[in-house]
Amino acid sequence: MPPFDIDPDAIRKLAELMTETDLSEIEIAEGDRRVRVSRAAMAAPASVQIAAAAPAPVAVATVSPASHPGAVISPMVGTAYLQAEPGAPSFVSVGSPVKVGDTLLIIEAMKVMNPIKASKGGTVTQILVEDGQPVEYGEPMMIVE
Repeated sequence: MPPFDIDPDAIRKLAELMTETDLSEIEIAEGDRRVRVSRAAMAAPASVQIAAAAPAPVAVATVSPASHPGAVISPMVGTAYLQAEPGAPSFVSVGSPVKVGDTLLIIEAMKVMNPIKASKGGTVTQILVEDGQPVEYGEPMMIVE
């Protein structure tokens, strides 16, 4: 197989497209050749400096939204909508009580509106997405406790 010529301008255009569309990864294929650009590969490591006179940090036990037992996780990539149509009231808000099966939000994926329903009853304590925000598969969108 002949060597694979990489076009740096094409890679830059893919990276720009990822930024414009808020994607975390994009892949193109031509025949049996593939190019994948991932945001994780593009991120530069952050440098950390600690001042000698700074007080020691206090360890705080925090639960990330993704590992929270009441997290409502996106089952697909799409656009999250908090109400049925523009101008309509939101399905839920912080403090709303919910029952199993209540619609919490809608994810539009490929022009299909997919209702995301509560898998457990409780109270909405956090809404982690905004109306019209793109969401990734596995992304936490709400917390129901």
